[in-house]
Order: sequence, then C-alpha cells, then structure tokens
Amino acid sequence: MAKGPRSGHGPLTGVRIVELAGIGPGPFAAMLLADLGADVVRVDRPGGAGLGIDPASDLTNRNKRSVLLDLKSDEGPARVLDLVERADILIEGYRPGVAERLGVGPEACLARNPKLVYGRMTGWGQDGPLAERAGHDIAYLALTGTLSMIGKPDEPPVVPANLVGDYAGGSLYLVVGVLAALQHARAHGEGQIVDAAIVDGAAHLATMIHGMLAAGSWQDRRGTNLLDGGCPFYGTYATSDGGHMAVGPLEGQFYAEFIGLLGIADAFPDRWDLARWDELRAAVTERFLTRTRAEWTEVFDGTDACVAPVLSLTEAPHHPHLAARSTFVEHSGLTQPAPAPRFSATPVSVRSGPARPGGDTAAVAADWDVPALRPADSPDTY
Repeated sequence: MAKGPRSGHGPLTGVRIVELAGIGPGPFAAMLLADLGADVVRVDRPGGAGLGIDPASDLTNRNKRSVLLDLKSDEGPARVLDLVERADILIEGYRPGVAERLGVGPEACLARNPKLVYGRMTGWGQDGPLAERAGHDIAYLALTGTLSMIGKPDEPPVVPANLVGDYAGGSLYLVVGVLAALQHARAHGEGQIVDAAIVDGAAHLATMIHGMLAAGSWQDRRGTNLLDGGCPFYGTYATSDGGHMAVGPLEGQFYAEFIGLLGIADAFPDRWDLARWDELRAAVTERFLTRTRAEWTEVFDGTDACVAPVLSLTEAPHHPHLAARSTFVEHSGLTQPAPAPRFSATPVSVRSGPARPGGDTAAVAADWDVPALRPADSPDTY
C-alpha cells in the first residue's frame, strides 16, 4: 500500500542551502533544489545581479528566501560564514578566485563547516587556460563541438537559446554534483568542492553522439544525420498558415502510420531508401503546406505517427495533455513551469513567488539562528 505524503514540501525538506547571488545557471540550480524542498537562502547584493530583470518576475528565485549582504563590506563575509556554519550546501557562480578574495571561498567555508558541500558553477571550470576568461553559453557550446551539430548544413549553427549550455550542461550537472557530494558528506562527515563547468557538462551531454561518431554512424557535419535534421522524417515542416509540425516517426511501424496519414504511403514505403531522401523531404514539405497547423494536428491526433504541433511559449500551457498534468501552474499571478520531476511520497510544488532582495532577512536570522544577521530596526527578541 502506498504511503501518504510526509511532512514538508519535497524530498529535500530539511536541507539548507546558501546561494551567493549570480545570474543564469547558478540561480536555476538553486531554484531546482528549492523546488525539491530545500531551504534556499539567496544572498543578494546591493544593486542587484546585473541583468536588470524585475525581481517580482524572476521565476528562478521562486521557493527561495533572500537576505541582503554587501560582501565587500567588513560584516558581509562574516554573516555569510555564519550561514555557512548552519548550511549543507553553498552555491556560487563567480570567476575562479573571486569568492576567495571576498573571504567566502572554499577554504574559509570548509574551515567553518567541514561537512559543507561547496558548489562552484562556471563556464570554463576552475582551471585550464580559459578559466579566468569571461564567457557565455554560446562560447562554451562552441568549444565543445555541441553547437556545431545544431542547424542546417548550408547555414551557420543555430543558437538553442541558453538551454543546452547554461541549464542542461550547467545547472543540472551542478545539482547532480552537489546532491552526490551531500550523500558522501552525510555518510562520511566529509565536505568537498564540486567544480561544475558548463564545458564539461555540454560535452558530456553529447556522449551518445560521440559513440555514434566512433561507430561510423554519425557524420561530423551538421544537418546530415538521423537526429540533427538530416533525416526527412525527423524534423519540422511549415504548414499553410505559417505554423510548424514536428515529425519524428523513426521506427518502422510509426513511419508507416505517418506516411499513410500524410497521403504518400504508396510513393515512399521504404524509409531507408537514402537515395530518395531529398525526394521524400520535398514530398513531405509539399503535403504539410496544403493544410493549417490545426488541421494537421487533428489528422495526427490520437495516432502513433509521432507528429506534434510546434507550440509557442504562451500556447504550451493550454495544450490538453500539459493542462491535464499541470505541467504549467499559476502562482502569484505568474504562469510558470511546475517543479519537476514528481514524487509519490514527497510531492513538490511552487510554495512562494520570487524572493525579493533582502525581504526575508529577519525570518532567516530567526530560523537559522544567526542573530547578527537580524536587521538593526527589527525587534530584539524573536
């Protein structure tokens, strides 16, 4: 018999995390941990993090609390170390050496709390010739070869927003790393440093592709392979109204259903007739241009042809399947992706909206038992 939900708000309930404010992958990693139930205290700095996003709309700060500290002041680093003493994990995304200069580097933090997991999020990593250089998602993808795979063969590589580098190759690897290190710390009483570099994660994401390359089943040229748009039955096609349909019937039985519903079964029964791939692509393109996206969606609805409409960001939350699963939720007037994945015994949820810089200082001072953090104008007792 399944057990009912336990107390708390996710499987990481009781885990305390200090996040030194930054931009991009660090905040997203901390949000994911907060979504899973961790008590994440974000240390914001006066003046904000640098991108100018309205804090009220910054969804990567949901489910967190914020304190405001100036790490360049005399008291700022000391208060961070007070929090570190009571924390399980710290996350920072500075360039190598910056945290050390501020007095909150790994040596200082682990001296204060030997069981601490110190998570470092960077693009290039903590060492190597480029470690000190500035960079962004697109450069990290470029050097790892990942960017070279995305796009058409006769056009420049396509930028996949900042999802593949910052968040897939960065945030998710940092989360895996700090949780693995937390397991070790709890089993052995030993903290450690987790060096999460986007170049490492983005390269690691392409492990299967490198295996196919070694086996001779992947060409090191963009848009010429099974999964990179080179295959006519794995890609996107325009519809008569300017919309697009995503097509992916790789398996034989799915391909048969696809070409049957598309109306070209007699002409292209063999999906592996590579000599006719250009002809097949042209036929599929022509067929999709005869109807609207909505009409083709209806044609393929309820089938195993592996075809779906390409929805926009604002359309996606209203799709019947995503609505039924509550893949998107509304909280504090903001529609947003729900926490993922899902847990049977320790369900997760959006518990609070984006933390406002410094808005939780008094509460954190009380909950974490750090009296020196308490604002000067707050009551003396709590």
